Amino acid sequence: MGKKMLLLGVYGMEVVECGGALAINVNNGGESYASIMLSSEKSRPQVTEAAAVLGVQMYFPGFQSGYVDVSPESKKKLVRIIREVKPDIIITQDPEHSFHDLDPDRRQAMILILESIALASREFALDELPGLEAHPIPTIYYMTPHHPNCVVDISLVWEQKNRAMDVLHSQMEFSGRHFEEAVDAKAMEAIVPGFTALPSDYEKGRAVHKVLDQAIHVYHGLATHGHFALAEAYKRDGNFHLKELINY
Repeated sequence: MGKKMLLLGVYGMEVVECGGALAINVNNGGESYASIMLSSEKSRPQVTEAAAVLGVQMYFPGFQSGYVDVSPESKKKLVRIIREVKPDIIITQDPEHSFHDLDPDRRQAMILILESIALASREFALDELPGLEAHPIPTIYYMTPHHPNCVVDISLVWEQKNRAMDVLHSQMEFSGRHFEEAVDAKAMEAIVPGFTALPSDYEKGRAVHKVLDQAIHVYHGLATHGHFALAEAYKRDGNFHLKELINY
């Protein structure tokens, strides 16, 4: 049976990075939602369109890059979303990964997200968020973790996930410029033959992401003696509570 699943993300591409799990939940009759803290006015339509490909409903709480903090007002923005959605499962960034990531606001966002998840289940701001009762802390999964402890088979939604990534034009243009400047041209040709001849930053970025995405998902699937051809990696927070041992 489908569940209510909520991604608490910082940047727009996270919707697609977790797109396999989110789309599978929708395909199983569940509801998938995503909140992206730092999505610009330019990128929001693209993120919304990508989310629609995956069947994901979007929230944009409207934080400003460089100004993410852990004030009560910031917490209330995320607590409101959690209490409105009432998720069974929350997906968010990996605390370990966020500490080392030099994207701005990652570390502050991590503290804010975890504090907001905790406060959503307590008597925090009940008078200021009328009609939204406290919601118990759900199961938490960390996306793209350094040390995953589970993987999700996304083989049947792989093309759907790729279509969603196609829509993120701003991100692909940024990636195209980044890879061209940061990596030797001959090295880029080794992983994307014809890279230097591609006519636009978007096409360069998209071509590289296709290679990287397939490599990452095959690695977490078939390449590591897994059961699945393509898999998204996650780390579940805390212990797995089993009524009996399972062999799956």
